[in-house]
Amino acid sequence: MRRVLTLDDVKAAVKGGSVFACGGGGWAEHGYELGSMAVTIGRPELVSMDEVPDEAWIATAAAIGAPGGLTDWEMLGIDYVKAVQLAQEALGEPIFGLIIGQNGMSSTLNAWLPSAVLGTKVVDAVGDIRAHPTGDMGSLGLANSPQPMIQCAVGGKRATNSYIELVVRGATAKVSQVLRKASDMSGGFIASCRNPIRASYVRQHAALGGISMAIALGEQILAAEAKGATAVIDAICKQTGGSIVGSGTVVRNTLKYTDEAFDIGVIEIGVGNDRRLIHVMNEHMAVEDAHGERIASYPDVITMLNANGEPVSAGKVREGMEIHVFRIPKTLIPLSSSVCDPSVYPQVEKALGINLTDYALGGK
Repeated sequence: MRRVLTLDDVKAAVKGGSVFACGGGGWAEHGYELGSMAVTIGRPELVSMDEVPDEAWIATAAAIGAPGGLTDWEMLGIDYVKAVQLAQEALGEPIFGLIIGQNGMSSTLNAWLPSAVLGTKVVDAVGDIRAHPTGDMGSLGLANSPQPMIQCAVGGKRATNSYIELVVRGATAKVSQVLRKASDMSGGFIASCRNPIRASYVRQHAALGGISMAIALGEQILAAEAKGATAVIDAICKQTGGSIVGSGTVVRNTLKYTDEAFDIGVIEIGVGNDRRLIHVMNEHMAVEDAHGERIASYPDVITMLNANGEPVSAGKVREGMEIHVFRIPKTLIPLSSSVCDPSVYPQVEKALGINLTDYALGGK
């Protein structure tokens, strides 16, 4: 499946990644920027795990923070490249390729620019098919491991002297919090390269084919756009097996930025029996109906589509907007070891005040 990624792939990756973004996963504009730079200045190459030697080093390229439009952040493409360079220097060996922690509006393309500049491969695997709020949720089951890992972060607002370069070593659960704090100090959004591990581990614990899934969905969206919003929504549902679980006018959005670099709150749409309450921690994590019953919950894909069928970032949802709530059940997507790790849920459950573990780890 080895192939050079093109500008058409950039467009499709952003379109498809925006559905899997679940209201987070960066910015579409940032994704187009990253991808366009990558395919212009180099030849980023996508490879399947079948083409990666077991002993090769694979690291995760990820953005950390909450770029929901509530902070004054700055991240440049070179920050992703520098983060990989720092990780490679700390490792002392070449990094063969990069996976991503999650799909998203821009995060689907996080590995493309380092591939174009440094020659690392874009490996077709993800820590989570959908976007999520914490790095541990995309850590391939390493969140509770005592094994020391390398994590690097680069970025920040240059004009306010908030630019940071950081290299840390330690257990994932500990050092992930350091990078989260660095993100807040840098302005709320920072590039990272973390957790270099052998390809044999990635093969066993990642959600394989996650980038191809985003590109394939994006291709269907692009093909349907000329036919209007209904055709786009139908194409999304057909390609993924998902469905619309609620529609209505936005009544309120309580999203607030916290000093842990999260956007947390609830979004309410519709009235009466059509009311839906969406719990948000950077991404849409759960949906309740008018009777308080849970009708969607992480790791389901939960995405808000506007009247044009376009995914909307949680931070851009405004009162009066017409919204469709889209869901793909967890049974229809590949799940990584991260999603099945009980240790990743308490922090998110505490912040949201809801239970996610029972559904995420349960059989239903």
